[in-house]
Amino acid sequence: MVFEEQVNNRRAIEALRNGVPNRDAVRALGCSQPKIETAFIKKLDAADEMLVSEEGRNEGILIAGDFGSGKSHLLEHLKALALARNCVCSKVVVSKETPLYDPVKLYRAAAESAVIAGKRGNALTEAANTLMRHSNSLAYGDFYRWAHEDTSLNRLFPASLFLLQRMANDPEVSNRIIRFLCGDKINLSEIKRYLRICGEQATYRFDRINIYDLALQRFKFVSRLFAAAGFGGWVLLIDEVELMARYSLMQRARSYAEIARWMGKLQTSDMLGITTVLAITEDFGSAVIDGKDDLEKAPNKLRASASEAFRNLAVDAEKGIKVIREDILLLRRPDDEDIRRTYEKVRSIHAAAYNWDPPTLPEARAAGSRMRQHVRGWITRWDLNRLDAQYRPVIRVEEITADYSPDPDLESGPEDDGEGRELA
Repeated sequence: MVFEEQVNNRRAIEALRNGVPNRDAVRALGCSQPKIETAFIKKLDAADEMLVSEEGRNEGILIAGDFGSGKSHLLEHLKALALARNCVCSKVVVSKETPLYDPVKLYRAAAESAVIAGKRGNALTEAANTLMRHSNSLAYGDFYRWAHEDTSLNRLFPASLFLLQRMANDPEVSNRIIRFLCGDKINLSEIKRYLRICGEQATYRFDRINIYDLALQRFKFVSRLFAAAGFGGWVLLIDEVELMARYSLMQRARSYAEIARWMGKLQTSDMLGITTVLAITEDFGSAVIDGKDDLEKAPNKLRASASEAFRNLAVDAEKGIKVIREDILLLRRPDDEDIRRTYEKVRSIHAAAYNWDPPTLPEARAAGSRMRQHVRGWITRWDLNRLDAQYRPVIRVEEITADYSPDPDLESGPEDDGEGRELA
């Protein structure tokens, strides 16, 4: 047990040293953002109530802070809170591979990163297997009824649920269905073949659906699946949203519309059971919305599109911009007491990790706006003092600001037409 605690403390120090908090670091340091924590818990409670009433919209919160102010630390803390409530959690970092404006790639990233407390492996597989083991339950019956009666849901989904139950003893079929729910492609001919084996081909009539709508319906269906399997909802933690500033104007416009969707501002925000937390830099509004005139240019770019689907997103983009301007929750800046308390905790962790007594640092209580600067400075000094107790390091701090300049490398390819097809 002593060795395990030492390993946990070393993992925490390693994460803090690199400025990338893990669960060990967050567990050791805790979190000093009670306002945001309270808002998050209220959203989780609201998501539970909506699932019971089958009414409402998925909701979210948008948190904002400077670089190094603790946004990622806070997301990790909220993840721990959600897992403790038996929620399924997905951490998604906006990147070239996972652009905010593309629900197909966002869904795949969310499905692949989803975790369940105390479980390893694919969360959707675990949830589906749990659900099938309780296919006689009231929760399963309600889910089955909803999937078959909701006319807005493509028939691929109720057919998938039917096949999961009817062919539960066929691991090949179960795996194909689960991989489809995780985001893989599946041919209609394959689904029809499975249904024909069960004598149910005539029961389901499949309409065409574009890949964007399919991705959004995956979110809608899988969030209900998690709830029916006994989990407390699905939490999406989306970090580094500010990267959208480096997209093309069209891609930024589409990203604003997605922010509105995940914050519950659209009619299509009907993915009950999902709670979203998005993290963005504090100056995004002034630097990008004002600095690049996105309030006017982004919606107008959509309105000028040849695609009706894009034109319809213009109002949604305006709602997303309004969210960033009016609905963000700012991270509270650390005061002297926060810094003192964190210093004592980090010193204790470092001592336990390396079985030594770190020297007191006279400048440890100096106030500052960014906690990461203090934490990394303390750890660097102690790391060097462990090697040479007489050494007095001089640490230089350089200001790092968000880069909002366009980056062509972030463009994932030719603009599509909004219908889920690539233009030649």
